[in-house]
Amino acid sequence: MPAEQRVYSYSAVLMGSPILLKLFEDNQHVAAAVFRLIKQQENLLTVNRAQSQLMAVNHAAGLHPVVVSQPVFDLINQAKTVSLLADSCFNLAIGPLVKRWKIGFSGNAVPPASEIQSLLSLTRPEHVILDPQTCAVFLAQQGMEIDLGAIAKGYIADRVRDELHRLGIHHALINLGGNVLTVGAPLYGATSWAIGLKQPFGETDATIGVIDLVAKSVVTSGVYERYFEIDGNIYHHILDPKTGYPLDNEILSVSVISDDSIDGDIYTTLLYGMGVEKALNYLATIPHIEAIFVTKHRQVILSSQRQFKFTLQDESYQQL
Repeated sequence: MPAEQRVYSYSAVLMGSPILLKLFEDNQHVAAAVFRLIKQQENLLTVNRAQSQLMAVNHAAGLHPVVVSQPVFDLINQAKTVSLLADSCFNLAIGPLVKRWKIGFSGNAVPPASEIQSLLSLTRPEHVILDPQTCAVFLAQQGMEIDLGAIAKGYIADRVRDELHRLGIHHALINLGGNVLTVGAPLYGATSWAIGLKQPFGETDATIGVIDLVAKSVVTSGVYERYFEIDGNIYHHILDPKTGYPLDNEILSVSVISDDSIDGDIYTTLLYGMGVEKALNYLATIPHIEAIFVTKHRQVILSSQRQFKFTLQDESYQQL
């Protein structure tokens, strides 16, 4: 391949995940700017670092409001709006439950039912009080904690795309671990980006098929990402905010294809909570959002293929 037709890959570990950036030129300056931006955003939004703006809000729960930056306030406001949708499985206030389950971190044990019930009272999104005039956030009860883990990666991926455009880069791919966002089309060779659909509980690189798309985001959320198993029961990280326990339905993973990665974050959670049939009916009313469901019955179910093309490669799965 001629030097001018090479793909250059840059990687770093940020937000607890390997981050991959693909460019069509050797540009260390752009790569450094992207990783610096991700680090800055992580420092604002993480709940795994004591000094983040989000943790300042959590530490002041039940005591006093905390003024945050406009972007952080807007993200919290968006997360609250989605959390208050009817029957939403998205909940920005689910922090106490996430912290107690420790799924993907340490301690493979199911919390006592009484403890889960007690923590549920601290996960009410309506108790996140927002003041748009001052960008102040107040958690009404002591012990409440906001967790933006279900939305932060998508938000950051979109910021990276905007930064790449600002730097004059219009053909690139950014993978934030579960959130893949493509900028334009590949500069040469293929006319679209090929994104693998991961096989749940398979080997690291095992895929079911390939998603081909241009200038779109693919966000995949699956029960296999973080979980533990006890007595044949799998306890995964996608919690039901109504019960406090991992959601249990036929879905192993859901991938959302959209223009913005933050929409992918939001809709993977919403759709997972609905189950396949209800989710398909819901998606029929939202033409700009599409999804691919992988079920326990080894089915791959597509809502539509307006914005992408899917090619099944694993014949042990059935495409519907």
